[in-house]
Amino acid sequence: MTQHAHRHREADMLTVEDALQRILGYFSVLDSEERLLLEALGQTLAEDVVCPLDLPPLANSAMDGYAVRHADIAGATPETPRQLGVIGQVGAGSMPDREVVPGSAVRIMTGAPIPDGADTVVPFEETDELDRKAAGRGLDRIAVLTDIGFGASVRASGEDVRRGDVVLRAGTVLRPSEVGVLASVGRVRVRVVRRPVVAILATGDELAVPGESLAPGQIYDANSFGVAAAVARSGGVPRFLGIARDTMDDVRSKLQEAAQNALLKGLEEPPARALVVLIAEHQGELLSTIVSRCRVVRVGEL
Repeated sequence: MTQHAHRHREADMLTVEDALQRILGYFSVLDSEERLLLEALGQTLAEDVVCPLDLPPLANSAMDGYAVRHADIAGATPETPRQLGVIGQVGAGSMPDREVVPGSAVRIMTGAPIPDGADTVVPFEETDELDRKAAGRGLDRIAVLTDIGFGASVRASGEDVRRGDVVLRAGTVLRPSEVGVLASVGRVRVRVVRRPVVAILATGDELAVPGESLAPGQIYDANSFGVAAAVARSGGVPRFLGIARDTMDDVRSKLQEAAQNALLKGLEEPPARALVVLIAEHQGELLSTIVSRCRVVRVGEL
């Protein structure tokens, strides 16, 4: 082959991207459906998901420690600690019932709402709590050993997501992390693109269904199961049509079954309108034309 001919052949070759676009051009987006969150794993969002609330909904603590007024601990050092009276305790899932006033503190757990009056959380490690416990002293007072800065360890309301923000866009594939995001904004169900239903038909007099006894000259149908597994792994729903014997009547019967059952599952239109399978014999080859409500696909062209 000459160098000119080689370059010409390379110019005629499709790139992987172009080939992919040509293949995808035969398909259109399927209908959408509403599914429970876990059932939608692996499917594609068909809607933008808008957050209906601020996350977190309330200012809360990012650490276990003491909720204080920063003005009360400014300049604190181990040599010159700031002494505060402990007026209460609040844990995650409960609401504080005391306001932090000058000279006071509230013992607080991670995730608990910040009490009124407080603007800073001092971690336990920056206080003398451990020393007090070791000495058998009560925790009605606490010494703050470090000025950790105004607003430390306080997560503001809406810091993660604001009400009205789009948290996931249509077209997003739902992985476990996206399912968690949906749950965090209170969603129980979500609208997704339905899974494609793929009918699988094996042909051949020599084939038998796994589990049945083999007649002389027969082998088990392995390809149908391999294809079905690939369909399921890719997010589709495999539908077995069985095995068609090497006759036109049997192939026609199986394809008609596909038209009335497997290939139509999930479509809203009546089967007679949604899909028609036409069969013709041309030069010894079986040609089938699937006429759907969206486009015409000639199987032999794919």
